[in-house]
Amino acid sequence: MRIALQAAQDAAAHGEAPIGAVVVDPTTGEVVSIGSNRPIADHDPTAHAEIIALRDAARKRGNYRLTNLTLVVTLEPCAMCAGAISHARIGRLVFGAEDAKGGAVVNGPRFFEHPTCHWRPVVAGGVLAEESSSLLKSFFRARRN
Repeated sequence: MRIALQAAQDAAAHGEAPIGAVVVDPTTGEVVSIGSNRPIADHDPTAHAEIIALRDAARKRGNYRLTNLTLVVTLEPCAMCAGAISHARIGRLVFGAEDAKGGAVVNGPRFFEHPTCHWRPVVAGGVLAEESSSLLKSFFRARRN
């Protein structure tokens, strides 16, 4: 999660919402890929941290199925990212802060609980949640002022 938090800080430094994601191989501890939010820089509404990290991991592994890998992200994924996580067949999802407005894992649509969801990762939330939440709150507070 510390690596994901650094990626989130990097996003904030570039004017993007501070969200970071890391794909890790839990058997070796290898960091496969790192992503940070970049929809503004990339002119791409799908350029969320999770999507960036999943795309890079898939390229590096030569397979879109990332079974047995872990995705660590600073904020509860949205519905789009939850769908991508399911399609990538991520083995485990670890996230920091919950997102009551836009989250789709433990909030909102609870994507992985739907019978039409074809792959469900093991989910662990609340890891370094306060740090993730503080980073987001500080970023948006500064933008409002």
